Amino acid sequence: MIPGKRHIEYARYLILWAAKTGASLWRFNREHRLMVLIKEHISDSRLLKLFQLFLDQSIMEELREWTPVAGVPQGAVLSPVLLNLYLNPLDHKMADAGFEMVRYADDFVVLCRSDLEAQAAMDTIRSWVEQTGLTLHPTKTKIVDSRTNSFVFLGYSFRGEKIYPRRESLAKMKARLTELTPRGRSGSIESIAKEINPILRGWFYYFRHCRKTIFTELYDKLRGRLRRLLLKRHRRNPERLPRNHRWPNDYFTAAGLISLREAHLRFAQSHPGNY
Repeated sequence: MIPGKRHIEYARYLILWAAKTGASLWRFNREHRLMVLIKEHISDSRLLKLFQLFLDQSIMEELREWTPVAGVPQGAVLSPVLLNLYLNPLDHKMADAGFEMVRYADDFVVLCRSDLEAQAAMDTIRSWVEQTGLTLHPTKTKIVDSRTNSFVFLGYSFRGEKIYPRRESLAKMKARLTELTPRGRSGSIESIAKEINPILRGWFYYFRHCRKTIFTELYDKLRGRLRRLLLKRHRRNPERLPRNHRWPNDYFTAAGLISLREAHLRFAQSHPGNY
């Protein structure tokens, strides 16, 4: 769940929390405590055996097999499930204490209306962490005043009431579009659009809560690169028309290219908020 405008209005102070859950889960595994938690919810011996194999498995990296001395397999499909099992008691503890928390796997923020409330939430978290053997990240765990400072969560950058993609997320998307639209690329605009559209659609669906300027700038950049590609193919220009007249925006729409700007406009019209 991405914190929306309602959450940002609610939260003047936020606790950004990160735990070294990998090492903690590994320790739980070696002490057989994690399997005890799993057995509280699952009784099927076949599934329990699969869980145990997953926890004990070695890792193949560049044709070299090794056994990790800490943590659970990074990026594996089962790791978020184990984290949810591990952190579920904290979800209930924070809810019962009246705190509003947004969590995904081991990343979460606690939304508070005052510094005093944020301090109380931090004390609650620290107490729970000490009891369960987790370790708070020394630099990522902090209280932030969202009115004056930005914070990053799940690929988003929150700055007051404004929401943007994280700088690295936006740079990665731009690099991907640049890779797909070199000047010497072959194929029709229709075929290029067909290849790019799934990438645009997936990126937009995740970052659709961001400010509209992000999508306008990104879409303008993409059209500009496609015009450069077309210019190399069609150098003759007797009428000396500028590029955006030779290939207007409607040209790319007719070729089937998804408009990020139009997609965001439709989203903003159907969802109230400051987009």
